Order: sequence, then C-alpha cells, then structure tokens
Amino acid sequence: MIKVLFVCLGNICRSPMAEAYFRQLIHKKNLENHFEIDSAGMGDWHVGKPPYHKTREKLDEQGISYQGMKARQINARDLDAFDYVIAMDDQNIDDLNRLRIEVPKAIVKKLTDYIADDSIDYVPDPYHTGAFDETYQLVEAGCLALLEQIKKDHQLESGQ
Repeated sequence: MIKVLFVCLGNICRSPMAEAYFRQLIHKKNLENHFEIDSAGMGDWHVGKPPYHKTREKLDEQGISYQGMKARQINARDLDAFDYVIAMDDQNIDDLNRLRIEVPKAIVKKLTDYIADDSIDYVPDPYHTGAFDETYQLVEAGCLALLEQIKKDHQLESGQ
C-alpha cells in the first residue's frame, strides 16, 4: 500500500483539495487498491471541520467528492506512517522539518516540485488570495505529475 499525505497550513483549502483530486485520479486509473490517501494541516485551528466552503464549491464544480473529509493536524508519526508527505509551500516544508525527530521514512517534498515548470515554486493559499481556480490548476498539475512519479517509483501501471 502506497501512502500519500498532503499537507498545508490549516487543512481546509489546499491539502483537502489535493487529497480529493488525487483520490479521484487514482480511482479513474483503477489504482485505488494500491493507495491510502489523507491530508493534514500544520495547525489545529480547523480540526474536525470539513473543507472550506470555497474549496467545496471548486470541487463540486469539477465533480470531485470530498465526502467525509475532516481537517486534522499532522503529527510526527505521520512522517513514518506515510511514504510521501506532500507540502504546499516552503513554510510547510520548514514546519515539517522541525516536526521530525529523525530522518523520516517519507519522501517530503512540495507538490510543485513535481511540476516541470521551474517558475512555479508553491501552491498559494486561496484562503488568503481567493484564487481557488489557480490553486486547483496547480493541484491538478502537481497531482498528475506526482502520480506519474509514484508509478515509476513502484512500477505501477494503471488498471493493475
């Protein structure tokens, strides 16, 4: 089982959008039996809450389910429980590096590290920018590229 955790600041906008998109993507590729997918936030402000209403609106617009998703806070154990911990920005990476005690099992990278365009450095927080369309486009591009990398890393083919 390949375990992927998406991380942002509060776990109500970017990381749940990425979790929902990635879930749908692996479902379409018939790979759901190979994956466990989750999301978490660095902070605890929104624990137990559903994704932000504008995130839900964007996902609804795209026909992507977020059923049952609730915000949670990341903990140090997640860095060993997951194979890929995918952050949305440099601050998330800095916070994850402070959280870990030892070298984690997980590959810890930004989602934009998987996008071939070097001019894209991070996924902006739409809670502050209001740019949910831009965030969705970056999440989509990053998740597609992430899945291709994971398929290479684990010799997976769609439909297996």
